[in-house]
Amino acid sequence: MPAMRIGEIAAAAGVPSQTIRYYERRGLLPPPERGPNSYRDYDASALTRLDFIRRGQAARLTLVEIASVLTLRDEGSAPCSHVQALLATKLSEVQARQSELASLEVELAGLLAFSERLDPADCADGQICTILAVPTSG
Repeated sequence: MPAMRIGEIAAAAGVPSQTIRYYERRGLLPPPERGPNSYRDYDASALTRLDFIRRGQAARLTLVEIASVLTLRDEGSAPCSHVQALLATKLSEVQARQSELASLEVELAGLLAFSERLDPADCADGQICTILAVPTSG
């Protein structure tokens, strides 16, 4: 595969050129070779890295986490166990968030059910809203 200019690799990766420059500044992409005209010349490995970054972001890895994986690979280590640990942490975070959302669902359903039994005329002057003034069971 011949060297590609930034616009070509951006189009091939489906990202804006500014994203590629940003990834270079963050160390996710190594500085590309420069041609005699000082244009950036990217090889196929840059496209591989861009695809990996996109896949990492789809798994909700942060750019810092993605950079840690790339650093391990660049140092010659297989990063699979590190990626596995990152994904296990993400899964735990998602499960915790799902639990929080389930509790919130019960809370909101209880408040809504309570509100449907109220008459707004019964709202006390000392309360802003009776619906949120009553403790819920949850």
